[in-house]
Amino acid sequence: MLGIIVALLCSWFLLWWFAGRSPDALGWKPVAGRVQEWTVGLLLAAAVCSAWQLMTTAAAGNRWLRNPEAGTRTILSATWWTFKSVVFEELVFRGALLYLAIQRFGAKVACLLSAVCFGVYHWFAYQAWGNPLYMVLVFFMTAIFGLMLAAAFARTRSLYLPLALHTGWNLVNIVVFSNGPLGRQLFVKANTLKPTGGVSLFIFLFQVFALPVLVFLYLRYFYRKRAQHF
Repeated sequence: MLGIIVALLCSWFLLWWFAGRSPDALGWKPVAGRVQEWTVGLLLAAAVCSAWQLMTTAAAGNRWLRNPEAGTRTILSATWWTFKSVVFEELVFRGALLYLAIQRFGAKVACLLSAVCFGVYHWFAYQAWGNPLYMVLVFFMTAIFGLMLAAAFARTRSLYLPLALHTGWNLVNIVVFSNGPLGRQLFVKANTLKPTGGVSLFIFLFQVFALPVLVFLYLRYFYRKRAQHF
């Protein structure tokens, strides 16, 4: 929680010092359009992540089992931890720094810079440093995800959509399907069987590209509707 408070204070200072703006520049006000963005982002990310996780078991003769050790307190604690980590990352990578970069370099360059930084950050978050192949894989996956989140901020001019997308994905991935740093959570795999061959490749590509493609299509639709409205 301390990290979020520090990130908020730093965001306020950077926006005020370099752009003469208040924190409202990050689109915090919960107007109707942003509530819709939050809802769409949360549900879309949760659905795509669920589909990916279910593919990993269905294609391997595996299945998901309810973890009897994961009680209400465990799930709530994991949910809170996940949400805090998402808010912190969004404030750092899609907050004031991305806003200022867009003002200075334009949206395309700023989003690419944000995606690269997000990918490099995950080398350390995933302890990938020193393993070249794993570093390339982690960067490829997280930079594409980061580009999607940066584009969501740039197009909507608000943190609501990137926060919702990031939260929906991480909650399902980490808390529901136990695929993250918190270990065994709500559901666990019955065995260690994994998809192989072409099926494995398809599932991997679905994991990396399905959500970004859907989000970019949604943003394109949103941008056109907003342009027509204004």
